[in-house]
Amino acid sequence: MTDNNSEQHAIDTSTIQKIARLARMDIQPEREQALCGELSTIISWVEQLGECDTADVEPLASVTGHSLPMRDDVVTAGNEPDVVLSNAPEEASHFFVVPKVIE
Repeated sequence: MTDNNSEQHAIDTSTIQKIARLARMDIQPEREQALCGELSTIISWVEQLGECDTADVEPLASVTGHSLPMRDDVVTAGNEPDVVLSNAPEEASHFFVVPKVIE
């Protein structure tokens, strides 16, 4: 790989700041320049993977080659919200209460 390729896809500090904001990370300004180099290197490694000939490689769903056991698709007891919610830390109107995750 040449320096020209890494410069072409170099990550700058404004990109680091944007990534940090989206990931809700607090990146110290003195660390930004080092992260630019590290992320640019990672992107270069990923681009090297694209150069590999994978035409004869089968798609991989599992590294072990084992399939997951399947259970019979049968109708079971249902419509029992009191039983289902009996271990819930909090419930309201037969629903689980969970913390808000979207602002």
